[in-house]
Amino acid sequence: MLDQGAAGQIMVVDDQPANLHLMEDMLRHGGYTVSSFPGGRLALAAAARRPPDLILLDVNMPDMGGFEVCAQLKSDGKLADIPVIFLTALTDTDDKVKGFRCGGVDYITKPFQFDEVQARIATHLQMHRLRQLLRTHNEQLEEAVRLRTLEVEESRLEILHRLALAAEYRDDNTGQHAQRVGRTAALLAQELGMPDFEVQMIRLAAPLHDVGKIGVPDRVLLKKGKLTFEEFEIIKTHVPIGAGILSGSQSPILQMAECIALYHHERWDGTGYCAGRAGEGIPLPARIVAVADTFDALTHERPYKRAWPVEKAMAEMRSQSGRHFDPQAVAALSKLAASGSLPVCAESESEGEGMLREWMPGQAMPSFSRSMAALGDKTGAGSRAWPAGLIGEPANAHGGPPGAGVGASH
Repeated sequence: MLDQGAAGQIMVVDDQPANLHLMEDMLRHGGYTVSSFPGGRLALAAAARRPPDLILLDVNMPDMGGFEVCAQLKSDGKLADIPVIFLTALTDTDDKVKGFRCGGVDYITKPFQFDEVQARIATHLQMHRLRQLLRTHNEQLEEAVRLRTLEVEESRLEILHRLALAAEYRDDNTGQHAQRVGRTAALLAQELGMPDFEVQMIRLAAPLHDVGKIGVPDRVLLKKGKLTFEEFEIIKTHVPIGAGILSGSQSPILQMAECIALYHHERWDGTGYCAGRAGEGIPLPARIVAVADTFDALTHERPYKRAWPVEKAMAEMRSQSGRHFDPQAVAALSKLAASGSLPVCAESESEGEGMLREWMPGQAMPSFSRSMAALGDKTGAGSRAWPAGLIGEPANAHGGPPGAGVGASH
């Protein structure tokens, strides 16, 4: 990095001691700090330890020629930006072209002229300084844009989670069901071997699975008893409503949330709703959330049912493995249940407030930011983060056979 408070650090490489001494005197007279080396290999090792601001490099040297030294410098990411000016008695155009092609920025012809040496070095150091400033400025702008994009995404996600919370409070007076589903889905994803960043993504996306309930009338959603066929058809509309609310986003989290909302009522045997998909044709995040959603509904009280003991709920989940649910997801749930890792404890009166704090900026959002940063390393900005085999492509959400889920969640 060029020290803007000094003239600059110059490295001179020449196998002729007289040329080294002459150049050292010229440069020190101009206020530069100078390091001199009689060969290319020594110079490369010194540059790696302490990169100079500019290199004056002789072309013809016995141990390693200047063109080769320059090519090695340019192949090293830490040294590639250092300007290299060749020192040579050669005047052939082909030699000069070769020097420029290997990365040199200029030539100084021997014998040296003091004023020319000073002028060329000053020009290239200034250009180097300006390039560094421009690169730093661009990096700062990119970081500012990245942070602003994260802020916008965090705000959007928080609004949607609050909308999901509003919908959830209508049939879960603690407002905790959606959050427990998110935690359970993340545990299942981790148990199934999904990458860490995908585990974080499903943790954030899964709580939005039933956001479409905001469009279901209370008389149906809060009914204490078995639904009629017509009422169940109304319940099913929360799937396209939720997917519609979440659709059209460039956010990978909201793309996954849309997928989950659209497919989490599909069944492994193909008799679910609304797309009628089966087996691995159902996107994996939706298969995971289907298990997490139903297990949580079974083990917690709802307007239309009492809470089941974990043992009874797990027996029901296992009976539906390969029918309603992905067998691998049920096996993962069984393992988690046996280890006591699942969120099945009754909520305290203050837990709902704690959940709200969990989604306030500065709490859950850092996880979102880390997830977005991880995705940024794996996908281009604005690109769809999830391959078609993972989230599937949008389907017609209005067809498919009727069928209630396992005695639990609407």
